[in-house]
Amino acid sequence: MSFLIDTHCHLNYDYDEGKGPAELVDDCKKNGVNYLITIATEPDNFKTVQDLSEKFDNVFHTIGVHPHDASKVTDETLKFMRPFLNHPKCVAVGELGLDYYYEHSDRNKQQAECAAQCDLALDAKKPLVVHSRDAEDDLLAILKAYAKKHPGGYSPGVIHCFSGTEIFARECLDLGFYISLSGIFTFKNTEPLRQMIKGFPIERLLVETDSPFLAPMPLRGKKCEPFMVKYTALKLAEVLGKPFDELAALTSANAKKCFGLPI
Repeated sequence: MSFLIDTHCHLNYDYDEGKGPAELVDDCKKNGVNYLITIATEPDNFKTVQDLSEKFDNVFHTIGVHPHDASKVTDETLKFMRPFLNHPKCVAVGELGLDYYYEHSDRNKQQAECAAQCDLALDAKKPLVVHSRDAEDDLLAILKAYAKKHPGGYSPGVIHCFSGTEIFARECLDLGFYISLSGIFTFKNTEPLRQMIKGFPIERLLVETDSPFLAPMPLRGKKCEPFMVKYTALKLAEVLGKPFDELAALTSANAKKCFGLPI
């Protein structure tokens, strides 16, 4: 029987009805979502996400600083971050990247800290989890510099929660990155995204929730939970004309390869 992997969720955030990580993980098992990757966004939650992956056999984690928090990053922050990357269940560096939509941190500072985390990832031999919003040109320059230094032998990473331009996506695919689709892929106003995805190699597609954000159709208006990744997968299977079990198996195999998951 096929299973799904939610490649990007935030188990340490607040959910409706006071649901905690144990309940969220249990709901995933009931819905055929067998593995989850919970994502760090700032130093204050490095230990929290690490503890969660230690507590649950089917949960892995990442360590990184979101571009919103780039202004808080110092050399000491990066030194603090590096040992966390050695944990056996830490499967990537991120969520890092650039966000010029909210611009909570100065653009130059975002760029500097994104590049610095890319260097940490190279040192640790871990893929990246990349956040991109309204900053494709600057981000692509950083990713190209990173890709030139990447030794090969493992995935360079994933563009998470993709909703950008086809030009950016194809450039990233050419660099070896995966493209991950969230609940945005199911929204009524994202038909251009669905048409775009038809032209992408299926062996580079992943699914995620980014929970507790971006609940997919038909659950818009609710707080997103990791089990809801199945609705994004169902829509992707429909768009690609694939049986659901086949699509689930393909995206799970892709996730295993992207993150080097020991499953």
